[in-house]
Amino acid sequence: MPNHVCVVGAGSSGLAAAKNLLQQGFTVDVLEREDDLGGNWNYGKPFARVYRSTHTISSKPGTEYTDYPMPAEYPDYPHHTQILAYLRAYAERFGVTERIRYGAAVERIAPERGGAADTRWLVTSNGATTAYDAVVIANGHNWSPKTPAYAGTFTGETMHSAHYRTADVFVGKRVLVVGGGNSGCDIVVEAAQFAERAYHSTRRGYWYMPKYLFGRPADQVGDRMLALGMPLWLRRATATFTHRLLVGPSSRSRLPKPDHALFETHPVVNTLLPYYVGQGDIAPKPDIARFDDRAVHFTDGSSVDVDLVVFATGFNIEFPFIDNAQLNWVDGRPRLHQNVFHPSYDTLFVAGLIQPDSGQFGLVHWQTLALARFLAAVRDGSPQAAAFRAEKRAPASGSSGGVRYKESTRHFVEVEHWSYRKSLERVAAMLV
Repeated sequence: MPNHVCVVGAGSSGLAAAKNLLQQGFTVDVLEREDDLGGNWNYGKPFARVYRSTHTISSKPGTEYTDYPMPAEYPDYPHHTQILAYLRAYAERFGVTERIRYGAAVERIAPERGGAADTRWLVTSNGATTAYDAVVIANGHNWSPKTPAYAGTFTGETMHSAHYRTADVFVGKRVLVVGGGNSGCDIVVEAAQFAERAYHSTRRGYWYMPKYLFGRPADQVGDRMLALGMPLWLRRATATFTHRLLVGPSSRSRLPKPDHALFETHPVVNTLLPYYVGQGDIAPKPDIARFDDRAVHFTDGSSVDVDLVVFATGFNIEFPFIDNAQLNWVDGRPRLHQNVFHPSYDTLFVAGLIQPDSGQFGLVHWQTLALARFLAAVRDGSPQAAAFRAEKRAPASGSSGGVRYKESTRHFVEVEHWSYRKSLERVAAMLV
């Protein structure tokens, strides 16, 4: 009977997993390699990926845990220091803090018996191995920097956005930021204010949405349309018209023209990028063709000389402490039901392995509530466990909300938050 559970990581996903498992009566050990909780949100820690100016991309209601609202005095888009304080309060409120072991990097996870659905797991940390009835991997997937390869050699400075912290690194330099995601856009905006010259290289044009629409956070406007049951085509038409009204067509905004419909790539929320492009402080550039000393040559035939290249090019999905085969790895990522449930093992889960078009904490609440209830159903011999066991053997459908995402590693774990949450709510409800 599974009762002793190991949670790997004390970031936002690990804390939610521990809290929901504790509420289902499990004994929980949270193993955290850092000396504090918070994961990515603990600024200055070796594996944290926030920079000094980081605020959330999603607003408060779309970011917070479902059962633990953020403080009323928090702004619409909280700063990383406020998020860390919120995570600390959450861990204290639900008795998770005392279950965390710090400085406990996980070196190896292996099944005690190969292939058995109810296998126990041998977890090695700091050279000591403990057998657990179940394991929840929640160490995150935004920690291993991904840097594309280009022809030629660049002799100036390079860095990945994973290691960017403060804008003083830009002072007096010609800077190229590579990557059109939210981090790349934030960083090039900071470069525009501090660098001698700022360039922004992207593989394609994107839909850059402002943080506020008609005085409300943009994601809240989008959720209102979803709550009203508006079909995808109507939401897309409405949002496209609003974007054209507020940002303008690419011929006027000087931004690269998107090669895809709205919603077909991960949303980029940035009010200031069009502003700085419009006044000439950021020069948009296409993809890099090659490097040559300090010169960067682009696919449109243009070139610029720069001193510093910042690669905001995302992260690899890696779980170095467990064999890929144990996570049903296919085509570059784990193939798990709802991105959480292993099709064969009943005692191995991954929490937080999503890239939502919204905030993450609320979705991870539903992920971990569902997995905790399933594990409790397995423990108690409930018939609901057998019913869901059959369901999780097949890949889940409906996590894209009908959107066809552009083919890219960036969208390996992309989910449309509204339909994904509804699906998780259904699973949690059936396992009561």
